[in-house]
Amino acid sequence: MNDTSTETKHLQELVLYAARATLSCLALFAGLKHVDHNREASKKAIEQKKEISKRLGRPLIQTNPYEDVIACNVINPDHIDVEFNSIGGLESIKQSLYELVILPLRRPELFSYGKLLGPQKGILLYGPPGTGKTMLAKAIAKESGAVFINVRLSDLMSKWFGDAQKLVAAVFSLAHKLQPAIIFIDEVDSFLSQRRTTEYEALTSMKTEFMALWDGFTTDQNARVMVLAATNRPSELDEAILRRLPQSFEIGVPDRKERAAILKVILKGEKVNKNIDLDFIASICEDYTGSDLIELCKKAAYYPIRDLLDNEKKGKSSNCSRPLSQKDLEKAVVTFKKTKVAANEYSRLNSIRNMVSANGR
Repeated sequence: MNDTSTETKHLQELVLYAARATLSCLALFAGLKHVDHNREASKKAIEQKKEISKRLGRPLIQTNPYEDVIACNVINPDHIDVEFNSIGGLESIKQSLYELVILPLRRPELFSYGKLLGPQKGILLYGPPGTGKTMLAKAIAKESGAVFINVRLSDLMSKWFGDAQKLVAAVFSLAHKLQPAIIFIDEVDSFLSQRRTTEYEALTSMKTEFMALWDGFTTDQNARVMVLAATNRPSELDEAILRRLPQSFEIGVPDRKERAAILKVILKGEKVNKNIDLDFIASICEDYTGSDLIELCKKAAYYPIRDLLDNEKKGKSSNCSRPLSQKDLEKAVVTFKKTKVAANEYSRLNSIRNMVSANGR
């Protein structure tokens, strides 16, 4: 009887010990899972890589956390809606860019022998604001089928020392993994301007790292990676950067013939009268940039809407507005004020007000 009672007691203690051990293990596993701060971050990174791979239409590649940051600014060329045909004018420049950039990226076998026909590793587009430099860069990526890596200074700068250099390195390593690739730097003067002794040390180190990596990939003749830069202040670029941009193209203010071509592209697909004389409209738009012409057409497109609303107020209902007419465009030219002109006039008037105010004291 006593032996049976003792065995039962030992068995109960054993079961209780096993239960405690099980609970301890479960608590330990739960604690370890909670302590692993990188678990959620790693899971999120994997999902992000899958999303980027799907967006780019490329197989999932092995990337590091710094490349993942840069990958967020990579654009699939299939998702770019700008082509050479959608850019009015600049015919000679487009032909040169096709030969220097697009053809080597699309037909690398034609440029695989020797060094003279190697693909260009750096091209600079410069000219006044609003002349289509960024649009031309996107068209190059579209026509060449290259991924478009849009590099922004804000993405490279980090509060952690040394991270900026790693992010710069990630730009080039990711471009190699995704090639053919175009590394595009808009407003490059704000990023790679002339180095000065008063400059922030981290920015100087980042520039040096960028140029060192740039030289590194230029030694690989088979790399289908190109740096494309755009600026309206080429004189402020560092001399070392200009040396790495051997081909440069001035995207200037369009002439009359180019303005007519730009207007034709802008109005293509819009509801307009067929008898609009685009050459005449181009002739009265002296010194207009492509951006100015787009805004002009947008302003003119509101006149048919205004007429529709006026007719509704008079009791004349209509299902749709009338086509855009030549008169609408001419009226828009008379009342349209370019942003640059408006800004200059405001600055001039503001200076006069300040002078009057100072003299009145």
